[in-house]
Amino acid sequence: MTPPTGIDPRGPRFAAAITAALLLVATLLGLLGGPRASLPAVLLTVLLAGLFLWGVVSPATHPWAALYRGVVRPRLAPPAELEDPRPPRFAQAVGLFVVGAGLLLHLLGVPWALPIATAAAFVAAFLNAVFGLCLGCQLYLLLRRSGILRPAS
Repeated sequence: MTPPTGIDPRGPRFAAAITAALLLVATLLGLLGGPRASLPAVLLTVLLAGLFLWGVVSPATHPWAALYRGVVRPRLAPPAELEDPRPPRFAQAVGLFVVGAGLLLHLLGVPWALPIATAAAFVAAFLNAVFGLCLGCQLYLLLRRSGILRPAS
């Protein structure tokens, strides 16, 4: 008998809570910097982009996943069901795209680009953390149903 495949759906929600907190700080720092975001906002957003990239490239070794597996999950009952890891991974790619676009536009001199991008990513992470609504996962499913994304062979 093969073990069930999938991930504990509470793990991505835990990671989204930490990510939402960091994105909120980045947004506030960006707003305090005026039209041109402050250096701390830029550095925090670069860190967040790196974390999103890590979530795409190696989600199993991501710091929030390791923290969840090592500290939080042992204190919880087993999950009622497991979920497909592909939608949350795609959601990480969407987060990377959003904050990456904000960083790029900021470097190109577009006023308010950074706090707008981090605020948009914050809203998505907050919805996932608090309500379990993963916008990136919903986008993944929509793209799969429409045939734009094909299943991996």
